[in-house]
Amino acid sequence: MLLRPAVIERFVLMGCRTVSPATRRTLATNLRALARRTQADPQPTPLPRERAKPPYSQAEIAGYLRLAAAQPTEARRMRATALLCLGAGAGLVGSELRHVRGREVTRRCGGLLVVVSGPRARAVPVLARFHGPLCSAAAFAGERYLLGGESPRRRNLTDALGAALCADAGLPRLEAGRLRATWLCECAELLGLKAFMDAAGIRCSQRLSDLVAELPEVEEETAVALLGGSGGGRGPA
Repeated sequence: MLLRPAVIERFVLMGCRTVSPATRRTLATNLRALARRTQADPQPTPLPRERAKPPYSQAEIAGYLRLAAAQPTEARRMRATALLCLGAGAGLVGSELRHVRGREVTRRCGGLLVVVSGPRARAVPVLARFHGPLCSAAAFAGERYLLGGESPRRRNLTDALGAALCADAGLPRLEAGRLRATWLCECAELLGLKAFMDAAGIRCSQRLSDLVAELPEVEEETAVALLGGSGGGRGPA
């Protein structure tokens, strides 16, 4: 009875009010471990933690851009280029890719931004080396969706475009998740995130989210400069 989960939780919450939070966590961990040893029932099988996808190298991204430029029609060239630039240049993935129209790529605050709608609406600075090809794709799309189609509910667009960029056997399979990982790694490098985490001894992303919640909002112009999105100019792309 004493080692039931409900009893342990009540003891930690109500019976340990006079000790420090670290001591309470230690007591809870030790009691749960003792309970596991005394239980006859099999324990739940731990599920593997999903790991971040590996990023593409700059040479691989350059190879994909060359394949995109070699597509047989202008529409296919522009849509394949947009997929690469939105993924590796702005970190968009999933339904966000399908909803972006050409007019939502805009020059502002000294850089090029993609205005993302939906549950996580935001303006994302595009990495500077993707400005040129993304502007061309946005100008071609205009009011239409950058990846093509007539409805944001359409499916398998990224799969079809990705298949068109797998003609080179020397390049790995194109995945939207890896394109986003490429953007994340490049932004983390620009911000010096590894140096900060190494110096602070932080290994858990939960701690970072706790810290970020206490920080003031960042101005758009500052975000453009920090995230490698500077390119000069204002107005529509």
